[in-house]
Amino acid sequence: MEENKLSEGARKARLHGRLKLIVLLLVCAAPIIASYVTYYIIKPEGRTNYGAFIDQQAHPMPKLTSTTLDGRSETLENYAGKWIMVKVGGGACNEACAKQLFAMRQLRTMQGKNMERVERVWLITDNEPIDTMLIRQYDDMHMLRVPRAQLSHWLPVEIGTKLDDHIFLIDPRSNLMMRFPKDPDPRKVHKDLAKLLKASAIG
Repeated sequence: MEENKLSEGARKARLHGRLKLIVLLLVCAAPIIASYVTYYIIKPEGRTNYGAFIDQQAHPMPKLTSTTLDGRSETLENYAGKWIMVKVGGGACNEACAKQLFAMRQLRTMQGKNMERVERVWLITDNEPIDTMLIRQYDDMHMLRVPRAQLSHWLPVEIGTKLDDHIFLIDPRSNLMMRFPKDPDPRKVHKDLAKLLKASAIG
């Protein structure tokens, strides 16, 4: 009889412990859930955004066969947990390409204390060598070679534009989230990014 009482007490203690753990997990997850509900479900009439939101279900991230410049296998998923700005283009970086690279660096810097939450990636769609000075200038940017066909099937573009014209944004859960227009206004892109970083508890 005494053993049954002890056993019943132990079961109640375990159940109480599990309930406390569940409550703790829900409390910790609440900021993440709230930020995603705000940006993916609730759309207040007064809210405006410069970049175009992308349907994640229609454009899931594929398994990219991407590599670093020295041939190591690496994908965008390696940077999961942070917000990722992505540009696409060939290795022979023209004036428009250079302008994008510079803008991405400035946009990250403009986030101030939140800049460490943002990564920048250049997806290079050919085997052209990258200028050494360009690599040195952007040595903190990830540069990955990836077949253009894989990106064409994944990244949606505006009518009359091509992949190379846009900067894309991927959220910390590796979901394609936003596309910015060709020749974007840096101030408006910064505003979108700053809002997302402020609203999100992740990344």
